[in-house]
Amino acid sequence: QVQLVESGGGLVQPGGSLRLSCVPSRPLPTIYTMAWYRQAPGNQRELVAIITGGGQPDYADSAKGRFTISRDNVKSIIYLQMNNLQPEDTAVYYCNAEWSHTKYWGQGTQVTVSA
Repeated sequence: QVQLVESGGGLVQPGGSLRLSCVPSRPLPTIYTMAWYRQAPGNQRELVAIITGGGQPDYADSAKGRFTISRDNVKSIIYLQMNNLQPEDTAVYYCNAEWSHTKYWGQGTQVTVSA
C-alpha cells in the first residue's frame, strides 16, 4: 500500500497563489498517472489537473491558464501551482495516483479563498 500526503493548502485572498505538494510514502513507477482532484461542500469530486509519467499535463477548463501541474519523477512528487485563486476554488484538494486497477488517494488538503 502507498500513502499519498498532500500539503500546501491554506487560506488565501482572491487573486492569491498557493502551491500544493503530494509526496508518496515510496516512489511510484512513472507508468502511474498522477492527478489533483478537488471536492467542494455539496459537490462531487472533480478532476483539476492530471500528468502522465512522460510529463504530459491536462487541465479542467476551470484550471486552464491559472494552475500548473508538475512532476518530479525521481521522487514521484507532484505539485500544483495555483495562481489567481478565486472563491470558487475553495475545496479540499486530493492527490491521486493511478495505473490499471490500482488507485491511491491522499487525505486531502483544504484550500480556502476568501477576503
